[in-house]
Amino acid sequence: MMRITTLTALVLGFAGAATAAGAAPSLGWTTVATRPHDSRAFTQGLVAHGSVLLESTGLKGASSVRRVNPATGRVIRKVRDPSRVFGEGLTVLRGTAWQLTWRDRLIFGFHPTTLRRQAQRAYAYEGWGLTTDGRSLIASDGTPTVRWMNPRTLRVTRSIRVHDGDQPIARLNELEMINGVLWANVWPTRTIALIDPSDGRVRAWLDLSTLAPTMANPDAVLNGIAVDPITHQPILTGKLWPLMYVIRLAGNIPA
Repeated sequence: MMRITTLTALVLGFAGAATAAGAAPSLGWTTVATRPHDSRAFTQGLVAHGSVLLESTGLKGASSVRRVNPATGRVIRKVRDPSRVFGEGLTVLRGTAWQLTWRDRLIFGFHPTTLRRQAQRAYAYEGWGLTTDGRSLIASDGTPTVRWMNPRTLRVTRSIRVHDGDQPIARLNELEMINGVLWANVWPTRTIALIDPSDGRVRAWLDLSTLAPTMANPDAVLNGIAVDPITHQPILTGKLWPLMYVIRLAGNIPA
């Protein structure tokens, strides 16, 4: 594992910070299982729905929403987004799979089983990551701000500023709420911030630099967090990665 001083300097450097004062600790992890993943998928969002995974992919002309077999990585069903849009984060709330778009100022709603598009609505922010706490949509926009939104009106009901000590953490990409902790990929690093959703404080970091071989394509970064429907442990992947990785934390997330 990378030493916490090095890890924090890397992540905070991308956030424009100059000091690691008050840094959260790095938490260990082990790999539980390795699964196939479509290496053509530019993964932007990953979420479990029943016994399958739903995945959002990006790039204009190639963005899509997919149902994926978590054991084999086989794409069971795929619906392409309009060619002009760039797909981003994905979550399921109240029977609808919601997909953000990057700079298109749109959010799409899909039936999570058939993937039939049910809604297309204006969206006020740049779209990065998306998750839910079971009541609200929770979204990031590339800044340290994470917003809670009413799924019916998209009105912001609360927000947090993500920080480690006194340093803001930006470039929060794929999001997933797991057991009351907000997990966030920090683009374009191989680190995940484990965030307290009550106040935005980073409680711990996951250094995943040894999770998978380094990809030749610089855009093929870690991005994809879900709860594995098979083991109920976190499952991770990346943009254009040929594999998904089920991991187990080495201990409890610090309070």
